[in-house]
Amino acid sequence: MKNNFSLIISIAGFVGTIFLCSFFKFGITFAFFLIFLSIIIFLFRKFVVTDPESKQKIFLLVVFLFSFALGIIRYEIKDSKPLDINLENNVGNKVVISGVISDEPTRKEKQAILVVDFNNIIISSSTLAVSGKGIVSTDLYPELKYGDLISISGKLEKPVNISNSSSDVTSASGFDYVSYLGKDNIFYKIDFAKTKFISSGHGNIIKRILFKIKNSFISNLNKTIVEPEASLLSGILLGAKSSIDKNTSDIFRSAGLSHIVALSGYNITVVADAIMKAFSFLPHIFGFLGGIIGIILFVIMAGASSTAVRAGVMALIVILAQITRRNYQAGRALIVAGLLMIIINPKILVFDISFQLSFLATIAIIYVAPILKTKFTFITEKFGMRDIISSTISAQILVLPLILYKMGLLSLVALPANILVLAFIPATMLFGFITGMLGFVWILLSLPFAWISWVLLAYIIKVSDFFASLPFSSVNITWFSFSVMTVCYIVIAVWVIYQNRIIKNV
Repeated sequence: MKNNFSLIISIAGFVGTIFLCSFFKFGITFAFFLIFLSIIIFLFRKFVVTDPESKQKIFLLVVFLFSFALGIIRYEIKDSKPLDINLENNVGNKVVISGVISDEPTRKEKQAILVVDFNNIIISSSTLAVSGKGIVSTDLYPELKYGDLISISGKLEKPVNISNSSSDVTSASGFDYVSYLGKDNIFYKIDFAKTKFISSGHGNIIKRILFKIKNSFISNLNKTIVEPEASLLSGILLGAKSSIDKNTSDIFRSAGLSHIVALSGYNITVVADAIMKAFSFLPHIFGFLGGIIGIILFVIMAGASSTAVRAGVMALIVILAQITRRNYQAGRALIVAGLLMIIINPKILVFDISFQLSFLATIAIIYVAPILKTKFTFITEKFGMRDIISSTISAQILVLPLILYKMGLLSLVALPANILVLAFIPATMLFGFITGMLGFVWILLSLPFAWISWVLLAYIIKVSDFFASLPFSSVNITWFSFSVMTVCYIVIAVWVIYQNRIIKNV
């Protein structure tokens, strides 16, 4: 029990410090001071204090101070990389820079967005080596891809935060765009750039292969399913939102269904769960392996990006919870997974909303959904309806305060829209996945599955359009502050603890 409490204190100290470091600068000197102070206090405890109870309290203080110091050190390491002097001196100037496209390009209606690792800059006819990463907007054509070495001409600038007044997205807190990019070490931007292709085949060979598989998979879908259903399916399966037109995106946002076209633990989990059920007539281990394989395939199809890997980890935890039927262990696994992700990149704790939403949704499935399932006895268990509705409502409950704080948009129709749509998402994903995979074998073989997928996708679009078209389907909320969000999560936590105690006593 004491060891568990010490572990809780150490995790809380480390994660709490990462959170504080996202807003305040403590400095590496202060971290070493805390380590020195913790050593002094530990020696005092060892050689001076004799009372066992006092020894335990002092030990917990030492653990907390040491964890606090480690949190500062980890954040400082992430934040301490010096910026390239040649890039810094040319901010605000028109430049010619060469670099390698380091992530899959995002294609929008009128432009392509590239993440580029800069390697050379031309200054006064001299070519100088540089090190830095930037986000570049350019023309849709010629079409560029991951691993291409390109020359970029344009004005080098620093990213700026998007104000609510000028953004398409209303936010109660304002969107910290600079920190959002900074978590991935992106500190520069070039808008409306002119690009020139130099050569291909650069970058990580594994990522090139994975992105090629993904694009071929999407091409298979486009050959058998018409628009906008094909783009929607690409978004649901692989998080490929860039192919969805703005009108459709607005419809899903107003209906509170934007999350179904964002790659998340939920998307991957529902297909893995469907695969497990498909193998349920076989020995238990085959269902388990089917779910694991399903998750791995979907992560590969998504190009194994950081978002996809994170969603895959979350989905594996949910599958583990379903297999073992031991929620407490799944909760501990979730904490470990989240802690490892924060250690790898501490900035995702505050500046990566996809990590936050995925984490909250997974907590909801593990802890809140079982409570709601005991209360929804009036809902049939046929076709997994009770599980679907319980999971849907629980996820909505936990992500809503964060969405209101970050985006300030409350969809008044989200709950009924989600219930009517999410019940069909597993089948849509399963048949869509089969369609894309059979396309590698023979397009005609995939047609029956493509037709079923189209019917399901058309239904989802019709439902979304109906709810989005209702008067006052969504409202903007500007008063939802961080303190209000915190109070909401405290209330939810107290309710979950109270309900779990009632269930245990029954």
